[in-house]
Amino acid sequence: MRIRRTMITALSAALVLAGATACGDDDGEGGDGGGTAVTIASQNFPEAALVTALYDVLLSENGYDVDTKLVDTRDAYMADFPGDVDIVPEYLSAIGDFLNTKANGEGAEPVTSNDATATLEAVTPIAQQEGITLLEPSEANSQNAFFVTAEAAEADGLAALSDLGGQTITLAAAPDCEGRPDCAGGLSEVYGIDIEEILATGFASPETYTAVTDGEAQLGLTGTIEPTVEEDGFVRLEDDRGIQPAQNLIPAVSEDFLADNDDVEALLDDLMGALDNDTLNELLGRVTLDREKAEDVADDFLSEEGLI
Repeated sequence: MRIRRTMITALSAALVLAGATACGDDDGEGGDGGGTAVTIASQNFPEAALVTALYDVLLSENGYDVDTKLVDTRDAYMADFPGDVDIVPEYLSAIGDFLNTKANGEGAEPVTSNDATATLEAVTPIAQQEGITLLEPSEANSQNAFFVTAEAAEADGLAALSDLGGQTITLAAAPDCEGRPDCAGGLSEVYGIDIEEILATGFASPETYTAVTDGEAQLGLTGTIEPTVEEDGFVRLEDDRGIQPAQNLIPAVSEDFLADNDDVEALLDDLMGALDNDTLNELLGRVTLDREKAEDVADDFLSEEGLI
């Protein structure tokens, strides 16, 4: 009998993951895992939970006994990783900044940038000191992005953030956007955009989209992997001066776990190689817009790609 032991906390209702069950065989007949227990932890927003489902189905179908934990913040699972947590589906600069701060303090010189190769090279030794191995990053790059209405883009010739230079705008964004180099700080200092007000409507939230649609804000905060943008006819502006750090999807794995289960590296490398932004946007749209279960979307994709 095939079972998935799934532990999910504070999950977005839109994700519809609550009834997930595992695909792996307890006796290990589904692959090389041999029934080895593995705990995967990530955050509970829809994109991260979908990527976790991809890891879950992939490893379960290869004989691992998978337990997933989705929590509110990175701090919550990094306290147990490595240790009680074996694998974390991560974002390159996000885990890099976290580990750099942990190792060198709040005022540490940043080691991340919008160059994925340079960032991985800088972060790898810091991760190794923590007993964490970073595998190959995916082409899929989940960064902050900013959007306008299609009408504004056409009327004002807006295609890139630099097209807004010198303009005074209201920004609809997450409450912590103010001053951040990848958010309001970068828009002001790098692009010369005069931000008159920040409406604390959230990251890629319905309130953010509504604020821009209704003209309360001229610019809104979303992500590069966010199917609602195209679905609702908004236009993402290119980050042509590179204020966004590289946030490529990347598996972070306990060094000890990987040493005992060396087939996991190839499995996750193949998964990362199959993902890009267009693919992930399509998969996420099936979950958040079409209300399919993330485990079903993951199973379909992995089967179609010949990964299971």
